[in-house]
Amino acid sequence: MSNAAHQERLMTVIRGPHLSEKSHVAAEKNQVVLKVRTDATKKEIQQAVELLFEVKVDGVQVVNVKGKTKRFQQSKGRRSNWKKAYVKLAEGSSVEEFFGAD
Repeated sequence: MSNAAHQERLMTVIRGPHLSEKSHVAAEKNQVVLKVRTDATKKEIQQAVELLFEVKVDGVQVVNVKGKTKRFQQSKGRRSNWKKAYVKLAEGSSVEEFFGAD
């Protein structure tokens, strides 16, 4: 993969922030919770965060979230599976300006 193609892939790895009570608790521990592509690796997530937000990353943990089954009248449907990443930032690093401070 060429460098330009790799940079372009890194730009598409992060889908957006995941906002929940648990993510607010994680923010106090200098972690950021992000929705990411289902085929993204920990290394790609780390590189994407460092590239986009210009911060140092200490570690990445990922969780594959299964989509829920939902019913509407007689028909059943299913929400898509997705991946969530807990990104531990280095001491002194912050991405609050990107997601908004509480």
